[in-house]
Amino acid sequence: MSGPASIAVAPAIERLWDEEFASPGERAISAVLAEAYGGPLRVALRDDRPTVIVNFVSTLDGVVSFATPEAAGGGEVSGFFAPDQFVMGLLRALADVVLIGAGTLRGDPDGTWTPGAVFPGAATAFHELRASLGLRPEPTTVVVSATGELDLSHAGLADPSVPVRIFTTDRGRAALGRRGAAAHVSIEVLGNERVDPRRLIAALAGTGTGVVLCEGGPHLLGELLEADLADELFLTVAPQVAGRSPSVQRLSLIEGVAFDVASAPWWRVASVRRAANHLFLRYRLDPDAAGHGGAS
Repeated sequence: MSGPASIAVAPAIERLWDEEFASPGERAISAVLAEAYGGPLRVALRDDRPTVIVNFVSTLDGVVSFATPEAAGGGEVSGFFAPDQFVMGLLRALADVVLIGAGTLRGDPDGTWTPGAVFPGAATAFHELRASLGLRPEPTTVVVSATGELDLSHAGLADPSVPVRIFTTDRGRAALGRRGAAAHVSIEVLGNERVDPRRLIAALAGTGTGVVLCEGGPHLLGELLEADLADELFLTVAPQVAGRSPSVQRLSLIEGVAFDVASAPWWRVASVRRAANHLFLRYRLDPDAAGHGGAS
């Protein structure tokens, strides 16, 4: 069965600039998806470990979550903007796994981390892309939780058609074991007090993972960056400001990790797109940029 001749994304995504790059191995989107995205999208495949791409939305002042029970996710930051939801689905469609932290899971009680769930209008095209790339029908949902304090009946963990891997600690495994997990949910221990991100990526590599998509939260992203395990950042900048105050603490892109001047990672711009007043930025980690302001 063929997909739609075109996909409606409104307002339209406009390509402003793309970096040209060559890679011996890559994943690319289909022509119908490229038309909706405003041009091609390719993700380079590493030969030493899975490629780790990150997707976030932030306000102009860098807030990624209002961090309240009624507004904990990125949807409130983007304004549930359809082009942002399309890009999220597109990246999920290219990934073997979608990686999230326990806070991200709890912050979206009804969330599911599949391509079609976030943008149903392109669900058929997403499935056809995955089939053409030889991927499973749905990416595996991977959850990191040191404590194991997870609701295993959560919608994002309960669908037997979506494989789930939970990486936790010894104490987290004990907590989860008392709740009982369904057959499609695996529980794996990768540390005593915390889940080691290097062991996590190695475990994913051991099961043939080529692309990992991290969707948060900020603490998990900080750990990946600290371990030098993030390759690309897709950042949607929403045209609003949220602010902070001593009594209102809000999450920024990175939490729990502070780099000094010598070790702070630099990135280079790989793509710029826009839809109405939202910007869609893509960055690649650039280890050669440090010390000269990220200039190429």
